[in-house]
Amino acid sequence: MEKLSAQEEEAMQAVWKTGEGNVKVFLENMEEPRVPYTTLASTIKNLEKKGYLGSRLIGNAYLYKALITEDEYKKRFMSGFVKDYFENSYKELVNFFVEEKKLSARELKEIIELIERSGG
Repeated sequence: MEKLSAQEEEAMQAVWKTGEGNVKVFLENMEEPRVPYTTLASTIKNLEKKGYLGSRLIGNAYLYKALITEDEYKKRFMSGFVKDYFENSYKELVNFFVEEKKLSARELKEIIELIERSGG
């Protein structure tokens, strides 16, 4: 699956929040400031072409729903992100956040505890 643009990710957030719906409902579930209806409709069609959304015709309106869960997308996105920016090393990713003072010693200890509890 293709990587999504920021606009496409924003649309997917609205879809995941809504479940199945039409463009109008997705627009209502978007964060402010909202994009114009026609822009969102175009983005939804692109997401369908890319395989992220499925649709069905009910009467004269299309209802769309996600074909990939938010968790599945996050896993794919993070894997690609770590590969592209951190030499495929999660250790380098964590090190970056430590150096940028985005992770405290307490937070690192919590992460270590999570890893130990999950058998990692």
